[in-house]
Amino acid sequence: MRFVDALCNDLGQLDKALLTFLSELVGQTATQREMQQRHDTWLRYQKVARSWLTQTAGAWREALDAPASSAAVDLPSNTDPAALELLGDDAVENKLAASRMALIVTEQVASIYDLVRRRTQYLEDAELDSADVLRPETLCLKLVEQWLDAGLEREDLQLAVDPLQRTLATLLLPLYRDVAALYDEQGVASPEQLQSMARVRHSDFGVPPTTGTGSMTGPGSGIDMHSSLRARLAGQAMAGAQGMHHTMPGMPVVPGSSGQPAYINPFVRARQRAQGVMMQLRRLLAQPATGFDMEHAPPASAALTEALTAYQAVAPSHYDMLATQILAAPPQQAVVQMVAQVASEAQALKKKAGSASEKAIIEVVALMFQSILSEERIPAAVRVWFARLQVPVLRVALADPSFFRDLAHPARKLIDRMGACVLGFDAGVSVGALEVEIRRIVQVIEQYPETGKRVFQLVYDEFEKFLARYLTEDQTKSRLVGLAQQVEHKETLAIQYTIELRTMLQSMPVREEIREFLFKTWAEVLAMSAVRYGPQNAQTLAFKRLAADLVWACSAKPHRSDRARVVERLPGLLECLSAGLALLGMQAQAQQTQIKQLTDIMSEAFVARTDGIAQEQIEAMAERLAELEDYIDDDALGDMPLNADNIEMLLGIDASSIQVIADVQGSPPPLDDMLQWARNLQPGSWFTLEHNGVQARVQYIWHSDRKQLHLFAAGSGNTYLMQLARMAAYLQSGLLAPQEQETLTLRATREALTKLDANPERLLA
Repeated sequence: MRFVDALCNDLGQLDKALLTFLSELVGQTATQREMQQRHDTWLRYQKVARSWLTQTAGAWREALDAPASSAAVDLPSNTDPAALELLGDDAVENKLAASRMALIVTEQVASIYDLVRRRTQYLEDAELDSADVLRPETLCLKLVEQWLDAGLEREDLQLAVDPLQRTLATLLLPLYRDVAALYDEQGVASPEQLQSMARVRHSDFGVPPTTGTGSMTGPGSGIDMHSSLRARLAGQAMAGAQGMHHTMPGMPVVPGSSGQPAYINPFVRARQRAQGVMMQLRRLLAQPATGFDMEHAPPASAALTEALTAYQAVAPSHYDMLATQILAAPPQQAVVQMVAQVASEAQALKKKAGSASEKAIIEVVALMFQSILSEERIPAAVRVWFARLQVPVLRVALADPSFFRDLAHPARKLIDRMGACVLGFDAGVSVGALEVEIRRIVQVIEQYPETGKRVFQLVYDEFEKFLARYLTEDQTKSRLVGLAQQVEHKETLAIQYTIELRTMLQSMPVREEIREFLFKTWAEVLAMSAVRYGPQNAQTLAFKRLAADLVWACSAKPHRSDRARVVERLPGLLECLSAGLALLGMQAQAQQTQIKQLTDIMSEAFVARTDGIAQEQIEAMAERLAELEDYIDDDALGDMPLNADNIEMLLGIDASSIQVIADVQGSPPPLDDMLQWARNLQPGSWFTLEHNGVQARVQYIWHSDRKQLHLFAAGSGNTYLMQLARMAAYLQSGLLAPQEQETLTLRATREALTKLDANPERLLA
């Protein structure tokens, strides 16, 4: 009660922080759509802020008296299945949003909150209830629910979530300390008592604790597995060297002069290898001995379901203690401990299996995770979270046979993406926010064990959004990405404006010099102004109007009244021309030369006796130009002919910190499938890049909206901006080579099959 009352009294600080943030956000420049969204959110929040705060305080106080929740509910045997239903989408999305927010909050208050939680558990002699108001996730869930009930939208929450969770953490920290001080006054639970409680729980789990020395004996022991691991890694290295000259049957090859293949498409090779591995896995599981139905999986047996549920209940506390031991152990010993843990859990679950197919599935998934956890490049802290995915993935594999035939299954994609991001770091390096996000994802999956692959798809999508922020959150990279995106946007608009201008002038009697100026120069001015100021900014609209005025001014003027109007408008026209050319960075002398060419054409138009362009046509052109963005079509665009010098000029950055690897005019185009491979690269993956004779290990961190520009970052701080065709050429030549030839789960599947080929009896043992 003291905790909740104090928190409710502090809600005014939360309101103040949100209002300040939204007010500042409204004043920042962005796209028209973003600015409108920010303004709408600001207005909505001001309108309902008081009711939201009141409702939130009420919901928190009601949570004080809420009955304890239960992870499992016994239903009467005569319950009609039709009367049962899944949680609604809104409820699930609320919980996911609250989970994300609670994770950030918990990070800020972790040490003091964990002590309060454990001491409260000691007092109540039970795990803190999942709906207990002391939990940050409960506080966040109530806050999110009341946010929506008050009339605010999910998009508003996404916009304001950062100051919301940051301020909430700031408020909670002293309040948890107050609770801890109260426990100190009452002499509640010494550290020794808490440690004793942890040891009791560990014993109850039924798994013998691993020691710091790693001394285990018997089949599957840490010593035996360590020896096997070293042998496997050595074998892998030899196989990798041999594989450089090995092709699969039917693979397209370009022959060399010596009869040896000169080029093997790695994109095709990887795809065929993956398909072969998955086909082999399907054959193994579909054999008569296992009786596994690759289309329709039967429900898991009651004993196995009960064992999985029991495991899920104790896994968090067990793995928390295991993580402490592993982080303190040498890297190789930590690998052995994790592999042994996975094998032990698999054996315990196989004893509960009710059929041969269940045993086979448990064994295959366990071998896959042993392979994943044997990867010494995965940081130790992250490896623990990968290990916790074994049982959730097993649940999915038991219920969804597509896990064994679909490389794009959400569970596989998630593990592959997380693995691709962390494998580039050294095992002993902390990966900071990436580790925090992986931990959050695993915890969300554990919270929804019955939702199958849907929750994997949800968190996969969230991980992709996280990567988009995480990989470019560094201030220098963020600025570079913003500028690079503007470059692509500007070039896109320039092409679109040129296409539209050509269409508008197609039927008009306009001199070739004016056409050339509008298509090559003024389209660039319009694009630059639209990016810098906005397409409907007064300056941009003036530049658009000038295009129509220039066409009219340079056409024949047989009537004195028309010539008088030109003379009257000429000063403003020349001033606008000069401003536009200056926007492109054109020097004064070059501006004068260009403007003289245009004024000479105007002078010639004065003495022309042919008919001029009708005023109605000019006005129609001006109107269309003013709303040009409503007519332009991305489908008309191809690759953009960017120039390295132009990119550097537009970026306006120090060239020493970035290498611009632009397309080379006249160079042979890369193969189509290499362009496809380049377009499908996923941010977060690691590569070896050789540029100008220097090799660097780089991470692919960003691509522009149209995927014409791509950014790589090296650990040294250097960045490399590449155009699509040049990047495809680098991939084709091997100058840009992925560090991983296979995804994490595919390699794990292949290694599992290798072990089963050598010892098939273990599949059903």
